[in-house]
Amino acid sequence: MKQGIHPDYHQVVFMDSSTGYKFLSGSTATSDETVEWEDGNTYPLIRVEISCDSHPFFTGKQKSAKADGAVDRFNKKYGFTK
Repeated sequence: MKQGIHPDYHQVVFMDSSTGYKFLSGSTATSDETVEWEDGNTYPLIRVEISCDSHPFFTGKQKSAKADGAVDRFNKKYGFTK
């Protein structure tokens, strides 16, 4: 691996802005904000709008619209039934 071409990879805390959920992960992102984590160490804080705690897919609140195929749409449009 070449030296000096890779960004600094370090531990950061990501915080979901809408729910306040925080998790510690490795990243190359940096921030001027810091937060003290449960282990007593201080890490950079990255605020995110959506995380697994607030995303509709993971919370079970996602609305699923079933996409009909072209044949189904044709049959529905012209009143044909199976």
